[in-house]
Amino acid sequence: MTRSIAILLFDDVEVLDACGPFEVFSVANRVAERAGSAAPFEVTLVGIDDRAAVARGGMRIGVDTTIDDPRPYDLVLVPGGVVDAVEANGSVLQWLQGLRPTAELVASVCTGAFVLAAAGLLDGRPVTTHWEDLELLRERWPALVVHEGVRYIDHGDLATSAGISAGLDLALHLVARWSGADHALATAGQMDYDWSGAEHP
Repeated sequence: MTRSIAILLFDDVEVLDACGPFEVFSVANRVAERAGSAAPFEVTLVGIDDRAAVARGGMRIGVDTTIDDPRPYDLVLVPGGVVDAVEANGSVLQWLQGLRPTAELVASVCTGAFVLAAAGLLDGRPVTTHWEDLELLRERWPALVVHEGVRYIDHGDLATSAGISAGLDLALHLVARWSGADHALATAGQMDYDWSGAEHP
């Protein structure tokens, strides 16, 4: 089964938040194809509009489609960065709310958790975010159970990760979840990334 993945892009997105998981899924596809299997992931970069997103540090990242595209996705991933404008964008929040009922998983990296919270997609289950922003997440959404000291938390239909590089760990965990631990370990090895495969609560 090929799972469709949407990664939201926006101005001031953190480069590794978005491109780290993209690389994991891309390398997982190469590993599968070398073994004679079909690529398990199809990744789409989704913009708020059709402009290239200007990430933090000035890197420009092109998009494949926009939030106006009505297609569904199995995984919707919201990276972090400077997310104030994204949180306040009603069109983005409506897009996320519209995808939530049919998506197998909605996930965030780093401060992407604030966007999910603004869309009303986080509930009483444990969540996490970048260590610098844990207290702010607690203050703004006091009903959330915010955990620190974990790389990611996966509830099956909802997942959040800690800051920046933790998105790699979450993405590798999802490769393991959907394609098997051996595939995830081979992907990490191909990336020369030290990943044990240990799961977090």
